[in-house]
Amino acid sequence: MNDDTRPEYSKLAEVYDALMEDVDYAYWADFIDALMQQHHPDPRHVLEVACGTGSLAISLDELDCYEITATDKSPDMIRQARRKGREAGSEVDFRVMDFLDIDLDQRYDVVFSVFDSVNYLHSTRQVDAMLQETRRVLRPGGLLIFDFTTPRNSIQAIRYLNNEEGYAEGGYRYFRKSRYDPEEKIHYNDFRIEKLADDRETVLREFRELHRQRIYTLTEMREVVAATDYRLAAAYKGFEMEEADNRSLRITMVLRCPIDRS
Repeated sequence: MNDDTRPEYSKLAEVYDALMEDVDYAYWADFIDALMQQHHPDPRHVLEVACGTGSLAISLDELDCYEITATDKSPDMIRQARRKGREAGSEVDFRVMDFLDIDLDQRYDVVFSVFDSVNYLHSTRQVDAMLQETRRVLRPGGLLIFDFTTPRNSIQAIRYLNNEEGYAEGGYRYFRKSRYDPEEKIHYNDFRIEKLADDRETVLREFRELHRQRIYTLTEMREVVAATDYRLAAAYKGFEMEEADNRSLRITMVLRCPIDRS
């Protein structure tokens, strides 16, 4: 048995959908749709960054309201997304791309990123870089929607994330160790992924991925946004149209580009 340490979201792509099987993507798509309709008069062209294996983009595409491009830094995640898109008959355009280096000629009405992808940015400087990259591809008056998790969420999540284990298609078994360091403000998820033989017990190969997420407070994120020319249209708690506060576990930010770009 070989112990093979991999970059984030490489081998994890094989088990990601099993990890996320409890997520209601249709509900999430309806929430993103509601945010767009609430804050934009006529959104059409939509870009998702850090799209993972594409489940949300595919669900949003089923509403038949938007032309969607979805990108992720991980080629392995995009490979899974394209496969799922073909199986679903989806028209989402999936591309490999880092949201800190968006290489697209088109401009979009809305850019969004969910499931705490922004928490993978380990400094406020990196968050600002992401804001500037998305700003370049947004039309005047366009929206940037993203969520992030807070320290309260990490403290609570340890209860059900630590020592998680399960099976995934393709003969994989996975284990997760999860911990939060409040001084570093880093949430660690250490995954061990095993490729199993047909007996589903014999381990043919073992892979490791260590994921580090920087956990932000609402105050910190507001300060980053305030230093840009985005206007903060709303900050919602979770998947509710209610104003976020310092007790919120997950916060969704809705930012608007200025209409005058001169």
